[in-house]
Amino acid sequence: MAVEPIWVFYLLLLGFCGPSVQEKPVTVELSCGAGPVLVVLEPGQPLLLDCHLGAMPLDTPLNVTWLQDGLPVLEGEGDSLRTLANGSLLVLPTSVDGRTPQGVEGGYNCVSAGPFGALTSRTITVHLATLSRFHQDPEAQVVPVGGASRFECQIDGVPTPRITWEKDQEPIPSQLRFISLPNGVLQILGAVKEDGGAYRCVASNSARKRFSQDAILTVTTGSLKSSPGPAQSEVVIVAPPQNTTVVQGRPAVMECMAQGGQPKPLVSWSRQDGKPIATDVVVLETNLVIPNTRRYHAGVYVCRANKPKTREFVIAAAELHVPAPPVILQPPETVSLSRGNTARFVCNSSGEPPPALHWLKNGKPVKSNGRVKTQSPGVLLINQLGLDDAGYYQCIADNALGTACATAKLSVIVREGLPSPPHQFSATPQSSTTALLTWERPEHNSDQIIGFSVHYQPTSGSDHMEYQFAVNNDTTEYHVKELLPHTAYTFYVVAYSPMGASRPSRPVTVEMLEDVPSAPPQLSLLSTSPTDIRVMWLPLSSQHSRGAVTRYRIDYSTLEQVDNVFSVEVGGNETQLTLRELQPNQAYRLRMAAGTGAGFGVPSEWNQHHTPAHFNHSMVIFAPTELKVRAKMNSLHVTWQPPPNHTQISGYKLFCREVVGEELTNGEAHPERERVRRMEAHTIKLRKRVKHHEVSSLVPDRLYEVKVWAFNKQTDGYAAGWKGRTEKAHAPPKGNPPPLPPSSIKATANSSTSIWLRWEKPRFSNVRIINYTIRCSPAGIRNASLVSYYTSSAQEILLGALKPYTRYELAVQSNGGDVVGPFSGTVEESTLTDIPSTPPAELQLSALDSSSVLVNWRPPVEPNGIIISYRILYTINLSQPEHLWNNLSQDGTIMSAEVTGLSSGTQYFFKMWASTEVGMGPYSPVKDVHTPPRKYGEWLDIHAVTGIIVGVCLGLLSMLLCMCVSFRNGKASSFEFQCVL
Repeated sequence: MAVEPIWVFYLLLLGFCGPSVQEKPVTVELSCGAGPVLVVLEPGQPLLLDCHLGAMPLDTPLNVTWLQDGLPVLEGEGDSLRTLANGSLLVLPTSVDGRTPQGVEGGYNCVSAGPFGALTSRTITVHLATLSRFHQDPEAQVVPVGGASRFECQIDGVPTPRITWEKDQEPIPSQLRFISLPNGVLQILGAVKEDGGAYRCVASNSARKRFSQDAILTVTTGSLKSSPGPAQSEVVIVAPPQNTTVVQGRPAVMECMAQGGQPKPLVSWSRQDGKPIATDVVVLETNLVIPNTRRYHAGVYVCRANKPKTREFVIAAAELHVPAPPVILQPPETVSLSRGNTARFVCNSSGEPPPALHWLKNGKPVKSNGRVKTQSPGVLLINQLGLDDAGYYQCIADNALGTACATAKLSVIVREGLPSPPHQFSATPQSSTTALLTWERPEHNSDQIIGFSVHYQPTSGSDHMEYQFAVNNDTTEYHVKELLPHTAYTFYVVAYSPMGASRPSRPVTVEMLEDVPSAPPQLSLLSTSPTDIRVMWLPLSSQHSRGAVTRYRIDYSTLEQVDNVFSVEVGGNETQLTLRELQPNQAYRLRMAAGTGAGFGVPSEWNQHHTPAHFNHSMVIFAPTELKVRAKMNSLHVTWQPPPNHTQISGYKLFCREVVGEELTNGEAHPERERVRRMEAHTIKLRKRVKHHEVSSLVPDRLYEVKVWAFNKQTDGYAAGWKGRTEKAHAPPKGNPPPLPPSSIKATANSSTSIWLRWEKPRFSNVRIINYTIRCSPAGIRNASLVSYYTSSAQEILLGALKPYTRYELAVQSNGGDVVGPFSGTVEESTLTDIPSTPPAELQLSALDSSSVLVNWRPPVEPNGIIISYRILYTINLSQPEHLWNNLSQDGTIMSAEVTGLSSGTQYFFKMWASTEVGMGPYSPVKDVHTPPRKYGEWLDIHAVTGIIVGVCLGLLSMLLCMCVSFRNGKASSFEFQCVL
């Protein structure tokens, strides 16, 4: 972009208004490709962010929007951000008053919008140049002559500061004994008296320069050989390597200093995984330095210090971790597909930590629904393509170090002559699980239809899966089965011709009929007096109610008279009921069922409850109120409220047991056995203030009984009870192995543009298969634009809009709810032969002479089969009907013909067509040729001319012979006579 005049104007303005002089800006291009992820705003150095998203045509007018940390950068906001007329963003390092700008740091990206769609760039992080104070200053050292000293300083900065060392405020000597490492460590080997002095660390970057505190090095006169102690005999690693995290591209240091008297220890390095150390690693004495860290440098490095001439050694290990920003390894490919096909974008990335992938369409997140869904890893599927799906799709990879992106353009092609959408489409529920779909054939191009596809999905809820079924051409209705009761579905239908798919029909949303509930409510029971039982329950979930619950029915009887059952019904909005005028000290059994407009569902198990005997209200402890149990797969969450006389209680007791054996069938129990069972069951004591408890480690889909009662020091109170089942086990988790591919895949050509593909379910499957993905591509071709994907919920599909007489590779993939399996092995099938789509190519005419013409041609570009013959038509009257034209046939393997018997000096018109076994293709464009007029020699008979010449020659020869004879005889009369003879 040409930006010089614009930014120069701003810099001149700032030059007059502020104290500092601005330099020419550093330009950073933001695109969707590889590039820097971090930029430092240097003092006095403006930064120009140039939005360059190359997928847009150069002559396309663009609307560029800049975002900082996801929020738009408004025009004129602050003093340091300027949006230029060409769409670039100028970031200034100082404000108008010369101070460091506030709010400039952050992540920047641009969004460029054009007529076809919008694109977003990768995010680049802008930091101000800074240099912190020293986190660690070097410390004083005392070493003997010949020993080794080590100073260390630590400081942070952006950009990474350069660290040097000074001795007595002068740069350290340039000697091999002085080793300055990039991590802020100075090693001095073989110390001498002259090395003593004040050492300090100097850190500098574009922000500023800082000096550490001085550290005094004292070199004593005692040598290493005379130094007593274990250091003379034992090898010690005094500066072992440390676990280090270094961002890719920056230097890394693995330090290892060892001591052990004389001779000094031998230090060697290795990798713990056995791999050789990379050749770009530099060894500085006993240290490893990696100038430009890469992912392959990551690993555990082992330093080994050996005592010379012995087997004594010590080791120290440290891990180098190399995080890396995301990189797109396999970008999605631009494709052009016909309407109704399936687009499949694949994007693979790498990085450390592994980046998270998400998709954008025209700069906005792609929302999954029935047609559009994402699959792991990095696969975006768009079924039943429409014109609204066209645009720019971007794969965005994010991790803590930055972002990477890749762009693909999707074009949706609508061919001429496609059928109009089916009309009069309707959906009618036939039952709670089936619906009848009917439609009328399209009004336009209906005769070209080869089949229909029916699509449907739940209108709401978390299941966004779209289901699809293929329907033959000879019907306009379809029964959809295995739907969920009392659930709204959206249906539509698409017509297919050899040219492609129509637009979808008008979508229709209907709600399935109600059914009886599939599960009963969960009951809780308690008594607040000797003559009543309070029954409480939780409303059913929509999954179990299968309709609007309008009523509940409670059945109850005493255990002594099980045949005398009483029933009470309440409204569907109720959640509790109190049964009154019961018998004190009596065992009752109760159950309940929920009902919809379709009737009552299965009742619950019989629950037992014993009413209290007559008691003194001042002494009795009532049962806890509002007992509720939330059943989960492996646990029960129990909650309750205190009894009315809660001031008399000391705490609660809770027990839970699985109901087994004959209790499941008759539900009968003796009151005494009930009390014994309570005492023998595993009882949990809870404090008075506790009002809930989680019972865990249960088995899914088992019947359990829970009782809760209060107690004090004198007695136990009456219990509130509940009986119900834990939830059934869920489908296998996402981590389970993917489903196997389908088996017995068979492909059969249906026409010149369609193939029937049928298969069977995998023989073994550990997940529920939702639908199948079909991959279709011309055999032997690896162009992504020619690969199509289809989705089918049935075990067959009619693949349409194919090319005639073309061999296709077909494969099928099983799809679970959240996991997809591998594609099956490919099967191949060819579409049937059709008439040629194009005429013979490159028709050329050459006049050989005045009565013949040579005709040359090449086969049709789209023969759609084996060419068995060519037909050449020619005439001198272009307005003549075709059946009056002269014609000449030629075998399909010959590409030239000589047409003879033509009139000279005449204009002839030629055209031709090719023919397969199905029929003839279109005519070629008419071409003309002029036969030349006949030359003079062409009017004479060559044989007549030859006879005349021979006769004349013989006559002359006879005359010459007569003259010779006459001279010989010398007589004129005789000569005359002989000549006459």
